[in-house]
Amino acid sequence: MPSTDEIYERYLARAIREMNTLGDEIAGCSRVHHPSLAPVLGSGHPLADVMLLKYRAQSPEIQEGVAFFGRAGAAVLKSVKRLGIDPLVIYGTNCVKCADAEPDEAAAACPLWLLREIAITEPKIIVAMGDEVVETLNELKIPLAQPIDGSREGEIQRLTPTIDALVVPDLDACLNDEESKRRFWQAFRALGPRYDALPPY
Repeated sequence: MPSTDEIYERYLARAIREMNTLGDEIAGCSRVHHPSLAPVLGSGHPLADVMLLKYRAQSPEIQEGVAFFGRAGAAVLKSVKRLGIDPLVIYGTNCVKCADAEPDEAAAACPLWLLREIAITEPKIIVAMGDEVVETLNELKIPLAQPIDGSREGEIQRLTPTIDALVVPDLDACLNDEESKRRFWQAFRALGPRYDALPPY
């Protein structure tokens, strides 16, 4: 009989394989028209408890091809450390992967990749950063999902029987204004108690 650790290692190995396959598919996206603008891939633990979700990548992320690279990543790292959450249990990604694709085309195609990311990662909590993210999540066909309310910032909501959602303001839009930063933090800090309540497995 395999031990709990052995079972977890098998799940982790499978998640790594599936995430690598997904990353290869995203990297080969034909909707990106300029060779210097590669699609932006998610980053973090492939079986993360917490998924951080922005709508679209910013310039530093586009340049590096990695979600949450730059100011957004630094701000999140500081915030999760304040909450006592290990950054190694987090996965960050964007709804739209293609940096220069037509907005309507990207909005139609990229969420299908996000759906696979959620299925692979199986997070306990998704932090939805902004109205466009909430709209995308509500339009995804996540099994057993119910709509989340974008007006309920800072409240833990049930997305599916196994995934909660926390709505916070758009992180990228908050970085240049102190009042907006405070609003983000007020909503984001609800993640701490919810994370502390997760079962130890």
